[in-house]
Amino acid sequence: MAPEKTDPEGDGVANTSNVSEDGVVGAEGEHDPYFEPVVTLPEIQVKTNEEEEEEMIKLRCKLFRYHTSETPAEWKERGTGDVKILRHSSKKTVSLLSESYDFWVATCRVLMRQDKTLKIRANHYITPFMELKPNCGSDRAWVWSVPADFADEEPKQELFAIRFANAENARLFKEKFDEARGIVTVATVAAQEAEETEETEEQKEDKSNKGEVEKKGDDGKELGDKGTEDVTKEMEKMTVKADQKE
Repeated sequence: MAPEKTDPEGDGVANTSNVSEDGVVGAEGEHDPYFEPVVTLPEIQVKTNEEEEEEMIKLRCKLFRYHTSETPAEWKERGTGDVKILRHSSKKTVSLLSESYDFWVATCRVLMRQDKTLKIRANHYITPFMELKPNCGSDRAWVWSVPADFADEEPKQELFAIRFANAENARLFKEKFDEARGIVTVATVAAQEAEETEETEEQKEDKSNKGEVEKKGDDGKELGDKGTEDVTKEMEKMTVKADQKE
């Protein structure tokens, strides 16, 4: 116990209960000292692999996955969090003979992360053949089939169901999903046309080269026949001369 201090201006005892050791006056227990950090760590930016993609929509949802490995098969909750539809566009150049053609290749994907942990629960590309269907007649839930989902790092065929807080969010999600399907369909058709054009040009070039080779072969054949005729004539002349000498 600390000894009592005498008040120099009075006869009583000075009250030091609200005076801290560093001279800061305050209520007892409120002193919060600051300590300089021993090690200073630089800030690190963590990449999400979404930096080059355009966010078409972002909504809060609850995701379900249909488990077929169990008997009987049943729906199980996959997670709750934000679902996004992301679009990525890149330019591709195709060289056809002496000319080059540019066309855009667009891909769209569905990405859903779990709250707090940010663990990926759905990650797959949208294809022209995907279609959202109502789930049990609900106006705020959809079901769709995925040929290859990469949420678990390895591609798996999945059947997903998604539920939103209200019908308006469900409608917005379907609109953007269908828009993404259209973007992917147009990009797929453009890529196929470019590939077919490239194959056609290559075939034309092959036929042209083949025709030149055949022409050269015919010319060689004619020269060979002409040479054979000349030799035959010379042999006939030598035969006639030999007969005359006899």
